[in-house]
Amino acid sequence: MDKNTSDNTELETGKAHIIVEIIEYVPNSVVIKTIIKKSTGNISIMSFDGGEGLTEKTSPFDTFAQIIEGNAEIVIDNVSNFLESGMGIIIPAHLSNFIRPNGRFKMIQTIIKSGYE
Repeated sequence: MDKNTSDNTELETGKAHIIVEIIEYVPNSVVIKTIIKKSTGNISIMSFDGGEGLTEKTSPFDTFAQIIEGNAEIVIDNVSNFLESGMGIIIPAHLSNFIRPNGRFKMIQTIIKSGYE
């Protein structure tokens, strides 16, 4: 059964972290860990087990997605973008998007909420 788990405890500040190692893969799951959460936006790290993705959504804010392990297909407004480890993409606000499974991968997601006042 598919499950999504979320950890909203922020990382310790003032300490270096190996980001790709702070989240593990969980079978049949998408795991989300908050790195930092502020009123102006947040940064999260996600791990996706093989066959797991995110359903189509639209955000009112720009989102930056960066693959840090593996590869993934990010579809923005019906346009496919194939990203490999080290690559990132800005998902513009108000455009439909989803992540199509392509094996296991990890990514960092940054949402910027300022600039929309």
